[in-house]
Amino acid sequence: MDTFLEKRPWYIRYRYYLVIGILLSVILIWLGSVAFGPRRLRVNSGEVQVAEVRKDDFMEYVDVEGSVQPILTLLVNARESGTVKRIVAEEGSLLRKGDTILVLDNPVLLREIEDQRDEWEQHFFGYRQAEIEMEQKTLVLRQQALDAAYELEKIRKNFALEQEEFNMGIRSKAQLDVSADEYRYKSESTRLKMESLRSDSALTVVNRELLRKERERARKKLERAELRSRDLVVHAPADGQLSFVKVIPGQQVTVGEDLAEVKVMSQFKIHTLLNEYYIDRMTTGLPATITHNGKHYPLRVSKVVPEVKERNFEVDMLFVDSLPESARPGKSYRVQIELGQPEQVLVIPRGDFYQYTGGHWTFRLDEAKGYAVRVPIVIGRQNPQQYEIVSGLQPGDRIITAGYANFSDAEAVVVGN
Repeated sequence: MDTFLEKRPWYIRYRYYLVIGILLSVILIWLGSVAFGPRRLRVNSGEVQVAEVRKDDFMEYVDVEGSVQPILTLLVNARESGTVKRIVAEEGSLLRKGDTILVLDNPVLLREIEDQRDEWEQHFFGYRQAEIEMEQKTLVLRQQALDAAYELEKIRKNFALEQEEFNMGIRSKAQLDVSADEYRYKSESTRLKMESLRSDSALTVVNRELLRKERERARKKLERAELRSRDLVVHAPADGQLSFVKVIPGQQVTVGEDLAEVKVMSQFKIHTLLNEYYIDRMTTGLPATITHNGKHYPLRVSKVVPEVKERNFEVDMLFVDSLPESARPGKSYRVQIELGQPEQVLVIPRGDFYQYTGGHWTFRLDEAKGYAVRVPIVIGRQNPQQYEIVSGLQPGDRIITAGYANFSDAEAVVVGN
């Protein structure tokens, strides 16, 4: 008698195939996630730095290294050409304004000045002779004017006497008419002569003034020539330290050539170079600070050179009050230049991620997924310690700030022990 066997369910009959199929599906899904999902990189926690995004006070400032320099550096130029005869002052010596630095020799100039002096002496004697002649002429004109006035007065008195004689009947009418005609002629003649004398006197005054001005011009010309000889002695333009002399004895120099440099040591400044990124924010008057041996020394930006060279521009700062006792020309200090007032903004610490991403993205830790993923961000202002986050992150987010040199082109990072 045949025994009836109950047919088993399909999932029992094909259980081995189902297990194999499930395993193959899992493997395919895993392979797909690896091939088409984000490229993950596993790193040790010691290879990266993680920081939290938070709201905090943000002070925009620049931390740079600046060197102490004299407030003013003066170039000493040659005002006359010549040969360096001797160097009087030594490099590094302290000078007072007017002290001799070096002496030039120019025989041609000295001969020209001597010729100018001889010419002046000749002109001087000529001027003096002309002055004496004009003085004599003035005396003659005054004598002539005196004589003319005397003659006119004499004629007037004679005519008055003849009128009295006519009234007394001693003179006839015809004689009086002759005397009257002569009196009118003499009066008019004397008047014309007086006008001529006045004109001659005025002309003499003008000539004398012209002669005086010509003599003054000649004298000033001689003085200018003699001043040129004084320029052969080169003096310090201000109190300061002679930093260097660029010429040697016997060297020929020309007008305008640099001879030496004098540094004014009465006050010092801090000179530094800043990246062109800050050129639109840097203006005169901004506060700055030096911290040395625990003490703060305030400064003010005094000069901003707008010309950019090799992506940097120059900035000078003056001490507001005192300066460090160790301050010497050439000594360097760290300087913090403030660019604004503290503000409450969203910030993250500085890290090397900016160098590798340009500040356009960062890795944000996703606690639910267990790894960090790329997120785009927008960075605003920055200082030597912080970046301002404009968008892309929220307070409390945790990001990887350093270690990006090992990330290559990874799209996700798993941080492990």
